[in-house]
Amino acid sequence: MTYVIAQPCVDIKDRACVTECPVDCIYEGSRTLYINPAECVDCHACEPVCPVEAIFYEDDLPRHWAHYRSVNAEFFEAAPLGRDRPRDSPGDHPLVTALPPQSLYKKEISAFAVRKEEAADADLWFPS
Repeated sequence: MTYVIAQPCVDIKDRACVTECPVDCIYEGSRTLYINPAECVDCHACEPVCPVEAIFYEDDLPRHWAHYRSVNAEFFEAAPLGRDRPRDSPGDHPLVTALPPQSLYKKEISAFAVRKEEAADADLWFPS
């Protein structure tokens, strides 16, 4: 079994999951991130850090995003990683490429989430 990145990640690519992944199985496309099912070890580190809740355990994918299981797998089958394709190569699965631009609201959520760590370090009661 593996984890899958679904549609909420499209046009966000927050990358918090990439930082948390201990086996580096999350790769970047042009508009979204993808989890390589052959490399994922089901450690659960990526799911809780996703600010837009785009990462699901394979069996827990909502019905309306169930096709993202094959989207993630097919992204790696189309052009395997290696000499011909760098780790973070431009391009996306055809289904993701065909999606219209995602909402501005999602971008605002992501921008807030990126700053969440900085906010946790700030002590507003005792400024330095």
